[in-house]
Amino acid sequence: MCAHRGSHLIRRYNRQMDVSHIFDDLNPAQREAVSADPGPMLVLAGAGSGKTRVLTYRIAFLVQAMNVSPMSVLAVTFTNKAAREMRGRIETMLGYPVGGMWMGTFHGISHRLLRAHHEEAGLPQGFEILDSDDQYRLVRRVLKDMNLDEGYWPPRQVQWFINSHKEEGRRARSLGDSDDYQAEQMAGVYRTYEDTCQRLGLVDFAELMLRSTELLQNNEPLRAHYHERFRHVMVDEFQDTNNIQYRWLRLFAEPRNNIMAVGDDDQSIYGWRGARVENILQFETDFPGARVVRLEQNYRSTSIILSAANAVIAHNEGRLGKKLWTDGEEGDTIRIYAAYNDNDEARFVLDRIEDWVREGNTRRSVAILYRSNAQSRVFEQNLIDRSIPYRVYGGQRFFERAEIKDALAYLRLVANRDSDPSFERVVNLPTRGIGARTVDMIRQHSREHRLSLWQSAETLCGRNMLPARAASALMRFLDLIRQLDEDTRHLDLPELTDTVLRNSGLIEHHQKDKGERAESRIENLEELVNATRTFNPDIAEEEMDRLTAFLSQAALEAGDQQAGEWEDCVQLMSLHSAKGLEFPLVFMCGLEEGLFPHQRSTEEPGRLEEERRLCYVGMTRAMNVLYMTYAEVRRLHGRENYSRPSRFLSEVPEESVRQIRVAASTAIPRPVTGNNGELGLGARVAHKKFGQGTIINLEGAGEYARVQVNFENVGAKWLVLAYAHLDPA
Repeated sequence: MCAHRGSHLIRRYNRQMDVSHIFDDLNPAQREAVSADPGPMLVLAGAGSGKTRVLTYRIAFLVQAMNVSPMSVLAVTFTNKAAREMRGRIETMLGYPVGGMWMGTFHGISHRLLRAHHEEAGLPQGFEILDSDDQYRLVRRVLKDMNLDEGYWPPRQVQWFINSHKEEGRRARSLGDSDDYQAEQMAGVYRTYEDTCQRLGLVDFAELMLRSTELLQNNEPLRAHYHERFRHVMVDEFQDTNNIQYRWLRLFAEPRNNIMAVGDDDQSIYGWRGARVENILQFETDFPGARVVRLEQNYRSTSIILSAANAVIAHNEGRLGKKLWTDGEEGDTIRIYAAYNDNDEARFVLDRIEDWVREGNTRRSVAILYRSNAQSRVFEQNLIDRSIPYRVYGGQRFFERAEIKDALAYLRLVANRDSDPSFERVVNLPTRGIGARTVDMIRQHSREHRLSLWQSAETLCGRNMLPARAASALMRFLDLIRQLDEDTRHLDLPELTDTVLRNSGLIEHHQKDKGERAESRIENLEELVNATRTFNPDIAEEEMDRLTAFLSQAALEAGDQQAGEWEDCVQLMSLHSAKGLEFPLVFMCGLEEGLFPHQRSTEEPGRLEEERRLCYVGMTRAMNVLYMTYAEVRRLHGRENYSRPSRFLSEVPEESVRQIRVAASTAIPRPVTGNNGELGLGARVAHKKFGQGTIINLEGAGEYARVQVNFENVGAKWLVLAYAHLDPA
């Protein structure tokens, strides 16, 4: 578009809106994207660069300056909230409602399309949508109808298999024959599932996309109708589209190709759930002559934070390329803290938060970000101990998570057979052939005879009051709990917990599932073992055995509701959940090799670059102050790990950071003060639990001073002096 024509349209737009200088709100790159001629356009919108403003102004500009009807605009977002906010902004700008405009999520618009053309799509008029839980239950029903044991064919794995094929546009009939028994059987389950859904008029989320894509692809008159109807297509968060979503978009956009795709290849972090960064990278190939506009001016973060984020992401190859900048303040340097261990990391973070609040800032302006949800437990425990209100954004507190509740139920049954809620929760988890009918019989017997469910189960089995198959399955469960009790009777609490998790089958149960969610659940279960290692009962609990005391504390923490959204509280969240948010003070925690970047990123092609994009996303959440922390020792997978700092830390320019504490390997050993005077290298000490040993290393001062002691019975351990209570031997 020539400069003269662009300025003419802008003047015309301002006159019709009756708002002078409305385009003064846009920077030159935003103005270029908003006022461009129709045609394919890729807007590379960096973090905090005002992409929502560009989308809304573009639609308003089309309507007012180019006389485009709102009904001929199709706008696609990834969340209903984003669609509502965008519609509200557009209506405010235009001064009238735009109800005729199709604006919503991929699934929402696909649903609307299928409702309008259910006959052509081969669906009944009143077809029902299955959410994820409904789909899971239907998969279980199909497995049961096919006489397939859920122990060998985990429903979550089958659900993942079906959805992943649909997202790639593959029907069950297109999978073909296979010599692999498992693959052939899974394809058979997929076929039966499809037949069941068709017969019952059921449509899952992945089916919404696949069915609407097939509808447009196979029905030329209908496709022509929508080509005429929607002359302009807008899509937000384009980097997060998967295969079928991209096909869907192209079917709507062709042949005019008046498509505006807004996204950021540097923020593509959802590859694990099917998103293809390749979609944004091949846009110019698929839409020849596409205009590319880069939004690089950032309105969120300080100059130092942006330059550091730019330096980190520059290590990725195959980027379309852009460099964020700001005309705002330079800001404070990024602070990097090398913690002794994960508890020291949490203490340091909370100390800084308390300083921040004392300076007059709110708690809600603070975010603690982590790579793995299991990391939240240590922070939660420390926040609770200090009575600091907090909220786990987009998730549950540690002891409220389903897999943790499952594990605690097993532990409670080991400690107390008469725990009815625990019995009901795990009697058939993992699945062992104990159906709802059997459980109902146990409940009824329990009510009639005033017995616990465990006592009723023993009675029903002992008196042959159940069908043989049900009785056999139930007896296996009762024997399992008895055996767990016998095997763990003389173990300490961490070993007891680990044994119960593994021998109950819970770990194996989640290992059979696929995807990051299953891996997160396993990490949470392993973190539960870590929680038992650091558990210290209070005075009221010292009379109990350690298992009962731990279970009591876990129940109290789960019952302590997290702060409401309206309260002034610290925000905890995973790095994935943080995308799209911003906070004045951000802590990125756990930057260690194997944790972030995650260990699996070194094993799968392309995953390391996605981990680096996740780091970039985390850094650009910070508006004013950014801390990046790592622990030299962290308990992961049930054992202490001596970690190397994340490679991402070494990619941050030295001039952008301030090291708050050097790592132990470079620290100069100095005498430290214990309970009874100064302790130096070689000193003999005694510990209440570990016995006698010799100090072989020491570092730090004050509350962070710690020593490494080689104990005669348990080997070398690092201890924080403030909590170790060491005495001269």
